[in-house]
Amino acid sequence: MEAILTSIIAAATPLVFASIGETITERSGVINLSLEGSMMLAALAGFAAGYHSGVWWVGFLAAAAVGAAVAALVAGSSIALRINQVAVGFVLALLCVDLSSFLGVAYVRQRGVSVPHQPIPGLSEIPWLGQILFSHDLVVYAGLALIVASTWWMFRTGSGLILRGIGERPAAAHARAVPVNRLRYRYAAIGGALVGIGGAAFSLDVKLGWSFRHTAGFGWIVLAIVIFGGWHPVRAAFGAYLFGALQVVALKLQPVFPGLSQILPLLPFPLMIFTLVLVNRSWLRNLADRVPALRGLLSTDTPAALGRPFQP
Repeated sequence: MEAILTSIIAAATPLVFASIGETITERSGVINLSLEGSMMLAALAGFAAGYHSGVWWVGFLAAAAVGAAVAALVAGSSIALRINQVAVGFVLALLCVDLSSFLGVAYVRQRGVSVPHQPIPGLSEIPWLGQILFSHDLVVYAGLALIVASTWWMFRTGSGLILRGIGERPAAAHARAVPVNRLRYRYAAIGGALVGIGGAAFSLDVKLGWSFRHTAGFGWIVLAIVIFGGWHPVRAAFGAYLFGALQVVALKLQPVFPGLSQILPLLPFPLMIFTLVLVNRSWLRNLADRVPALRGLLSTDTPAALGRPFQP
């Protein structure tokens, strides 16, 4: 059981980064539908940068830059050019997927760098909990820390309140001298950088190497997880770990059902969508009304200005 839970946490780490990144972006009022392509292009950029430099963290920096650039393009299309950001994001998703396939030809089946395994001394020796939480690498630890840090920042700081304000009531925020569009650029880029890190976490940590369509399907799953998470970092992370659990279970079942070996790896995708369908928002609201302390965590309200350009 310990080994399974450890595998789930490791497998879900790229989705944790990407889902929290997209949560931040959408909280600012920007929809970044390019995730399927930006994650794939970032995974390639991370692998290529790590391959040529021989340093794994250089790969993550390159991937973050790619993710931030794509997200900034989506934000700019709406803010500066007044083009529909949903359409631009979808086109960029397709473009980045094909671009990663074209640029990645030289890296297929090449052996690159990887994030070294670094158990935390002392903590990793704690019975049961030590192996599950403290026997990973720096990327996994960073993902766990990101959940706590992003939740605290979003709901306990002034800048987090401003983030939510420009995604809910941009006109009111502008009336208080908040630079709405400038902050939307900033948070779109920050969220995109985290999405890029999630892409690099696949090629440098979880799914080592590079292959055509290396992260195929995961970008769309991240978008679904953000909705499932109600634009809350903790719930988004829970959705990521749930999908990670489905992946690990499918992998464990392959030796048991060898005749279904081609189908089992695909099962987590429809099962995750099925789970999202089962989530009844009215049920969550009723639970939040009964337990006020959980109201913020269980909120499923879409940011009021999501996808709506703001012109002062």
